[in-house]
Amino acid sequence: MKSLVLAGLALPLLAAADCGSLQQLGGHEGQVLPIAISAPAEPARGISLVLLAGGHGHVGLDATGCATQLKGNALLRARPLFQARGYEVVTLDAPADYRGDEGLAGFRIEPAHAEDIGRVVRWLRGQGAREVWLLGTSRGSISAVNAAARLAGEAAPDGLVLSSVLSVGASVTARRSWARQHVFDLPLERIRQPTLLLGHVDDSCPRSPPSGQARVAQRIGAAARTQLISGGAGPVSGPDACEGRSPHGFWGQDAEMVDATLAFIESRQR
Repeated sequence: MKSLVLAGLALPLLAAADCGSLQQLGGHEGQVLPIAISAPAEPARGISLVLLAGGHGHVGLDATGCATQLKGNALLRARPLFQARGYEVVTLDAPADYRGDEGLAGFRIEPAHAEDIGRVVRWLRGQGAREVWLLGTSRGSISAVNAAARLAGEAAPDGLVLSSVLSVGASVTARRSWARQHVFDLPLERIRQPTLLLGHVDDSCPRSPPSGQARVAQRIGAAARTQLISGGAGPVSGPDACEGRSPHGFWGQDAEMVDATLAFIESRQR
């Protein structure tokens, strides 16, 4: 698999930006695959964190590398905190052919989606990243698992942090068939990279029960660890239970989420 940048170049569209430099890589079937590179504070660790947002996955990166959609997503909120700790942060947007109302929809479990993520990973290594980790939250956990389970070599990530992992699908009566997808639709047993399953004890989203972490970890095997964060404002009921402003999205606890994520990554440094 060859990583491609449009016109064969790896030049940022802007030398400096509010959120990061915007790059447009070549994705599946020649589609444009936008990413935003947010530089780390010094001393830099040489590690890139690729953010895979939940929801429809279309973050709508603008010319300054800032997300115009899904801004309440836990990972997107936490970007500056990761940067402050010396990590390069890479925000992955949806490819050009998945930016409608449903965004990535069922594409999250497709091999072509894994290959797109692999293009990003390989490109980052070519830019000097010592390690590349995938951080997937909520529906983004499906994307991260897809990539880790399918990719090999330089395209494969060095590790995963799956927060509010989707271990349960929507009802079989769901109007959109892709809403029934979850991480067990993918070959979890193929994952060999260190993997943290990070959740919240008060997550009341029916798609990501805290108890589901153990089942996912068991399927992955020895590479997986689980951790639950507590505290915050307490459970949220109804449709908002699966949104960013709830324990599902670690609302009000970004620092705790970042601390847990980076403690795991740093414990696995070679």
